[in-house]
Amino acid sequence: MNAFEIIGGKKLKGEIHPQGAKNEALQIIAAVLLTDQKITISNIPDIKDVNKLIELLGDMGVSIERLSKDTYTFEAKDINLDFFQSDIFKAKGGGLRGSIMIVGPLLGRFGKAAIPKPGGDKIGRRRLDTHFIGFEKLGARFVYDAKKEFFNVDATNLKGAYILLDEASVTGTANIVMAAVLAKGVTTIYNAACEPYLQQLCKMLNRMGAKISGVGSNLLSIEGVEKLGGTEHRMLPDMIEIGSFIGLAAMTESEITIKNVCYSELGVIPDVFKKLGIKFELRGDDIYIPSQKNYVIESFIDGSMLTIADSPWPGFTPDLLSIVLVVATQAKGNVLIHQKMFESRLFFVDKLIDMGAQIILCDPHRASVNGIDKKYQLRGISMTSPDIRAGVSLLIAALSAEGKSTIFNIEQIERGYQDIDTRLRAIGAQIKRIEVSAPTH
Repeated sequence: MNAFEIIGGKKLKGEIHPQGAKNEALQIIAAVLLTDQKITISNIPDIKDVNKLIELLGDMGVSIERLSKDTYTFEAKDINLDFFQSDIFKAKGGGLRGSIMIVGPLLGRFGKAAIPKPGGDKIGRRRLDTHFIGFEKLGARFVYDAKKEFFNVDATNLKGAYILLDEASVTGTANIVMAAVLAKGVTTIYNAACEPYLQQLCKMLNRMGAKISGVGSNLLSIEGVEKLGGTEHRMLPDMIEIGSFIGLAAMTESEITIKNVCYSELGVIPDVFKKLGIKFELRGDDIYIPSQKNYVIESFIDGSMLTIADSPWPGFTPDLLSIVLVVATQAKGNVLIHQKMFESRLFFVDKLIDMGAQIILCDPHRASVNGIDKKYQLRGISMTSPDIRAGVSLLIAALSAEGKSTIFNIEQIERGYQDIDTRLRAIGAQIKRIEVSAPTH
């Protein structure tokens, strides 16, 4: 298996370009199934989860052409609906969390779909009820085979409906929107997610001929149309990568410029890092982070300890809480990290404690971090990446640590971060990929 070997404690310097947004890619690419016309998508990240979805579309009969490293054309003229009952589909779909995103487009265009129970990160319960309840309100019927962990869905007569989502799920909203654009009548989705990536999907669908209003709010109205056409679409840069690089610069006292960040789409992310005491400035659409020896965590106006918690957009994204936590370990001051959505996402803190961080895991959802103000460096250790975001947090910790660190299970990191070792080496990081046997711990 592959691992990263890192010699930490090096100051980095230079420019780094964020990849296209992983979370946008999975829904935008699934949307090509809604039409038989050609769709061109650019700024697609070259990462495993996205590449697996593209491969799955090809297996289904979508004609795919790669124009450059980050640009593809898709033409879903001849979809093989029998493929969904094959063992190949069950194996590939079951290994990819993003495979759930093909259900909405298939229901909308063909009136039926099938999906194995999707895989993904082991970060706690990630239920799919929001997707399925929304489809059922549009008229879909589900049959679940518990033995095979396989769903068959019939939706021969989708009709618009009023849907109040039980949670503002981004993927749930996207999936329901993709089914509703070709349903008969008007669909109203209340408590809809309104993340920039969901807005991107709605704008793309409208260019294809859909009639979606309320984009950017939590109340969407969708007037069904008979057919959608082709379009061109460019994806946003990945806000999680941008946040990761801000944290990396602070931890390693590095001078880094993050290029072309689409700053207006970052929401509260820059402000949260400012609360940790990290200084940066906007230069055009680039974020410039100067080398900074120390950074001080703010407290609330009444003097109480800062709490950083995740919440639906425009709140702070849960995908960056792991990064905030690791950055706080070297700050001056204390912060409570409250991960509301996933009960297993903070369990990687034991590795940070082994490296010398001062963290108390209060319960599965909360960790109290006592920043050590860089009075001593973290120390390099061997560790295993449990999921995408924790893996990058550990990578940032290793780059700031004294001595050598080895990170196993880097396949998890590479599911979400494109050529991460190559891009980090380009700004001075001492990181290399090595072949190792599986760790025993």
